Amino acid sequence: MGIDAQLSTYSDWSFVSATAIYLLAMGFAAVTQALGRTSKPVAARQLVTVGGGAEPPAARSAPPTTGERISRMGLALTWLGLVLHAAAVVLRGLAVQRWPLGNLYEYIMFLTLVAVAAWLAVAARFPVRKMAVWVLLPVAALMVLDGKVFYALAAPVQPALQSYWLVIHVTTAAGATGALVVPGIASIGYLVRDAHDKRPQWFRRVAPKLPASDVLDRVAYRTTIIGFPLFTFAVICGAIWAEAAWGRFWGWDPKEATSFIAWLVYAAYLHARATAGWRERGAAVLNVLGMIMMLFNLLFINLAADSLHSYSGVG
Repeated sequence: MGIDAQLSTYSDWSFVSATAIYLLAMGFAAVTQALGRTSKPVAARQLVTVGGGAEPPAARSAPPTTGERISRMGLALTWLGLVLHAAAVVLRGLAVQRWPLGNLYEYIMFLTLVAVAAWLAVAARFPVRKMAVWVLLPVAALMVLDGKVFYALAAPVQPALQSYWLVIHVTTAAGATGALVVPGIASIGYLVRDAHDKRPQWFRRVAPKLPASDVLDRVAYRTTIIGFPLFTFAVICGAIWAEAAWGRFWGWDPKEATSFIAWLVYAAYLHARATAGWRERGAAVLNVLGMIMMLFNLLFINLAADSLHSYSGVG
């Protein structure tokens, strides 16, 4: 199976371009944050009827403010980055003539693609554009790290990964990790909003520019109930693949153990979210802890731990 060097180069260019565009969109989002509100209500004039009764005020849209225009530009840039990002993944797969999730570089490339797609889906559904800079920051950081540190030349997949379980298990694991970045950031935002009155003055200036606490709580919960079942499926598929490859379903390998702990944390979050006394701040802390465990599993376990998964950098 040959490698198409030209398509691999195009994939690299697309990935670098997407990273640059996300960084630019993050800059636009930071400017929007600095400007504060992106729109201002305009008082509508009351219309008095011939009979003397006043009609309810008619809502009239305000002209876009500078902040709102910059916010829209940042959102458009994020969509452009997503298109280039997706092209990078597809071109990588065509270049190597296999499923493009055979090493840590490709894994993070796909994971960050899912994270951005999840963010754009949330931004289309909820009034949360003000947290764009906080979502794009970890995504762009991971992509820069991916391109600079984890980059791998296009090559055939290792024999141990030549299985249809690569498509099923690794794709769902990467997809779940990417999807769970958004609720983790939303829960951090919730904690910031919740605590802003008790913090220093600079902190109190930042917090009101985040979306409302109840919106952040809903975003965190609704995206987690999508990402958690996907993560559960990935863990189950990993156990089945482990039995086929190593003769056991579970061996408390560092990556398996960390994944299980992360799974327990997210299960506890979903339970806490429905429990009186834990529904708000306590549940948000658990959700942030879950995201930290997922990122720890992605970076530290893959790179530093003595794990059966270390040969691939994925799992």
